[in-house]
Amino acid sequence: MKRSFAFVWQCAALWGMLLLADAAMAQRRGGGPPGPLQQAARLDHEGRGSEARAILQAFIDTVSDPAQKAQAYRRMAMSYAFEGDCANTIKYEQMVIDYWRTREEAEPQNAFFQQGEMANEGARVCIDAGDLDMAEQWYREGYELGLKEPEPRTHPKSLWEFRLAHALGRIAARRGDKAAAEQYVREARRILDGDPAMAEQQERFYPYLVGYVALYTGDLATAEEQFRKAIAMPGSQNDPFFHWLLATTLEKRGQKDEAEQLYRKAWDLATANNPPAAFVKRTLRSKFGTP
Repeated sequence: MKRSFAFVWQCAALWGMLLLADAAMAQRRGGGPPGPLQQAARLDHEGRGSEARAILQAFIDTVSDPAQKAQAYRRMAMSYAFEGDCANTIKYEQMVIDYWRTREEAEPQNAFFQQGEMANEGARVCIDAGDLDMAEQWYREGYELGLKEPEPRTHPKSLWEFRLAHALGRIAARRGDKAAAEQYVREARRILDGDPAMAEQQERFYPYLVGYVALYTGDLATAEEQFRKAIAMPGSQNDPFFHWLLATTLEKRGQKDEAEQLYRKAWDLATANNPPAAFVKRTLRSKFGTP
């Protein structure tokens, strides 16, 4: 498998070139070369995180606009995510949260939502890195921050309740607590059923939860069924993490050829600068070697 997976690594340089070309094209539309955030993104995807962070730090040291600085802090957090560094990801996500705290009076609905989002984003990096205690702490923090959004709310309470149940179910499964994990699965289902409008956007994450719990509690048949269902749902066909999960499940079931194909697809789909893409790129480099 290692030898045949070389196909992916031969594509790595091409993907880096495409990322750079996309950034360059976007910059040309506005005039000028690729900006520091785009340059850092390309380097992170190439596994050159220290170089990416040097560029980001230089930008942070010179930019004066608070919103631009917060954007760079978030990119710094994701740069550390590409290396599975939970602690430093949280450090910079906290800086982004601090920025949004300054916006509470001017745009209260968005400010509290963004604070919850950033806490959850950091928590996602931590669970993927295996720091389950930190992940739980920050998922709960995200829940509390999101609920502070004042009326008229733009994001319902049920959204944050579903996200927390989903996260705690995955954490319980990773801890080997099958009973607790299954209880959170039932809670997530109850929350979705209680708010059809919210569920319309979040339903696609439910089979992911069921499959995740099954994978980490040893029910590989259910995991495969649910991950296939998750990938087939609208909005999920291009999710690299869902493909990684299915590939991992199939590999554990001895279905090596299809697993390899799905690992390749997961790599190809991991083009964003977010926790799922960061995790997929990091783990596949570790699993199969560097290009």
